[in-house]
Parts: sequence; C-alpha cells; structure tokens
Amino acid sequence: MLKRTFLLAACLLALAVGLAACGGDDDDATSGAATTEQTSEDATAPQENITQVAQGTPDLSTLVEALTVAELAKTLEGPGPFTVFAPTNEAFEALGNTLTTLLKPANQEELAEVLTYHVVPGELTSSELSDGEMLETIQGDSLEVKVKGEEVTVNGATVVTPDVEASNGVVHVIDEVLIP
Repeated sequence: MLKRTFLLAACLLALAVGLAACGGDDDDATSGAATTEQTSEDATAPQENITQVAQGTPDLSTLVEALTVAELAKTLEGPGPFTVFAPTNEAFEALGNTLTTLLKPANQEELAEVLTYHVVPGELTSSELSDGEMLETIQGDSLEVKVKGEEVTVNGATVVTPDVEASNGVVHVIDEVLIP
C-alpha cells in the first residue's frame, strides 16, 4: 500500500513538473488568442487546490494536520483531479485516542492509508454520484455511495457540505472518518 501511495505521489509530481515545463515562451500569433481565451476560462475556475481549500476551512484543520503528518498535503496540491471526502474536526475528535495514536510519526503509514481511503481519482460532484455506486479509492478499497433525495452518504458518513470546488477536484465534507 505504501508503495502505491509513493508511486501515486511520484506520478503526480512528474506530471506537475511536465505541465510546468510545457508553459514556455511561445511567440507565435496564436498564443495570444489562446491566452485570452484561457484567461476568461480561468476567471471562473476555482483558484485554490484541495489542500488550500482545506487550509482555508476552519472545520477541516484536523484533516490538514493529518495530511501534513502523513506527508500527503503536497499530493493534494497536484493536478488531480481528485474527489475528497473530507472529515470534519468533530469527526476526527470522535476517534478519541485513536486519532492521537494515528498522528504519531511512527504511525505515518497507517495514517496515510486512512487518509487515502477518503480520496477517489477523478472529479465527482454530488449530482454525479448514484445510489449503490461503488467508488474505488486511491488506497485501493471501495466506498459505497447511498443517495436518498438530497442526502448523500459514503460508507454511512453523511455529506454535510457537498461540492466544494477546487482547482484540482472537488471536496465533499463528511461527518465521520472512514476507516478501511
């Protein structure tokens, strides 16, 4: 599992470096038109990545701390796209001593496994989720989606704030920590 996480992080880093290298100094006449078109699209697109969205949300501060300890914050700054089911501080507090144990550096691998269980490749808004759907996480296990009217649950955790857009995906805030 750790190899998969590191491989994912390495692939995302390589992709980010490759994309950055592609932004050269094109001097031809078409680059000006593309820049103007891209700028108008970018004006409506979210400017913060998933990690920045979490950092700017006070109720996700424990998640940010856990991502930092597990060394996954940089991964969620990458190009994605990702769908993240982000537990609230209260959800983490419900773990009690388990949270304290997971946040110890000696348990970094186990913490990374728990956190990557909350991340699905691709960008899925709540309207794109369907009842009974199984989503494969980057951790490798699946999450079961239930939809009843406007309520969406994932493995029994209720989505309390859906569809928080980020530049590299979408965040759905949930009321429980999902344990693989």
